[in-house]
Amino acid sequence: MFTLRERILRTVVRALVAVMYRVRVRGLDALPAEGPALLVANHVSYLDAFLLGALAARPVRFVMHRSFYERWPLSWFFRACGAIPIAGRREDPALLARAMETIDATLARGEIVGIFPEGQLSRDGALCAFRPGVEEILARRPVPVVPVALDGLWGSVFSYAGGPPLTKPPRRFRARVA
Repeated sequence: MFTLRERILRTVVRALVAVMYRVRVRGLDALPAEGPALLVANHVSYLDAFLLGALAARPVRFVMHRSFYERWPLSWFFRACGAIPIAGRREDPALLARAMETIDATLARGEIVGIFPEGQLSRDGALCAFRPGVEEILARRPVPVVPVALDGLWGSVFSYAGGPPLTKPPRRFRARVA
């Protein structure tokens, strides 16, 4: 299940989430207890993966753009969590191919992969158009898809509400998140 390192990181993130938000979770039982699955969620804030990873009963390996994966000072954390770096087809086709191979291998091992199919943070709180990654992943390896709707994170300092993320003071503390 979780390695010691994953348990420690998860405990720290869960504690931070509990301090920052009042979280209500429904439907986590839809996540398979074993075997591969693709966790597909909307993307409204920089905390989305942290929140989902902290709440999931099993480790989730999130796919993230390399510009965030390589960003200091969090690059060590993303590597420790087993995040999978990816880039667009025009941007870095070799990295995209490696990412797809890694995703496929991860699913083949029976693990859970988390992806934000919009490929970007929402600029207005609404769902953006999906990029083709989910379809490509499922064409290679048909696995159960677990849809996730994150609610309440729009408006946080980590979202684009009111300006770029992390550029404005927090407007609310202990917000309700579902």
